[in-house]
Amino acid sequence: MKRFLPRVLFAPAVISLFLWMIVPLVMTIYFSLVRYNLMQPGEKEWNGFANYHFFVTDPDFGPAVGNTLLLLSAVIIITVVFGVLLALLVNDPFPGRGIVRVLLISPFFVMPTVNALLWKHMMMNPIYGVLAQVWIFFGLQPVDWLTDFPLASVITMVAWQWLPFACLIFITSLQSMDRDQLEAAGMDGANAFQKFWYLYLPHLARPMAVVIMIEMIFLMSVFAEIFTTTGGGPGNESTNIAFLIFKQALMNFDVGVASAGALFAVLLANVAAVFLIRMIGKNLD
Repeated sequence: MKRFLPRVLFAPAVISLFLWMIVPLVMTIYFSLVRYNLMQPGEKEWNGFANYHFFVTDPDFGPAVGNTLLLLSAVIIITVVFGVLLALLVNDPFPGRGIVRVLLISPFFVMPTVNALLWKHMMMNPIYGVLAQVWIFFGLQPVDWLTDFPLASVITMVAWQWLPFACLIFITSLQSMDRDQLEAAGMDGANAFQKFWYLYLPHLARPMAVVIMIEMIFLMSVFAEIFTTTGGGPGNESTNIAFLIFKQALMNFDVGVASAGALFAVLLANVAAVFLIRMIGKNLD
């Protein structure tokens, strides 16, 4: 009875959570197997795997996958590397350290759409943007970043927003460093690089694994920055999987193909998750 009663009490919450997760997945699988267009909502013909074939043979599919992987890898590398450096920079006490830490983590609380608008109009505008004024100050021709370097611009926006998250995790981890070990290393003649390589970096292995896995999960669905700034263009240069699914669903009104694309994104995320768990998940043990 002691085991049965807790299970009965937990059952409604577990069943509700299960249905909340499984019903949308089942509906997505169903729509991916039928021909369903929002312009003709009454017609739902069985389509088999034709939607999947149409999605993967779309001319934008290959570039979208490549852009997604490039955006993922670039943002993760930028946030991990600079997050570690910033965390080490503000780890030791100095006047105003609390204010600096608050300023470092504040971009993470900016909404993605606001973040995109800020960079689009305030920083990267080729006429009155901050970067354009810097170029003009040095006598150079301003760069239209969103047209000439669309994917790099999106990577910059996303990395700027996710860098505080990585920095916060690393700052928290550095608080548990063994100070006696650091002092002993200094007394033995270890320089700054040796301390970083043999003490700080191994200590940050676990939080780095956590940051990489969490960012990979969320960065698969980057959409607001692309929609607000480049619109997936020019051409398909900044189109990722999430934006390609959006184009199929709400621009082409093809729910079937969009559902097939969503399941492909789920498959891609699971493959990447398995790879990360095998490569770096052992650091969490």
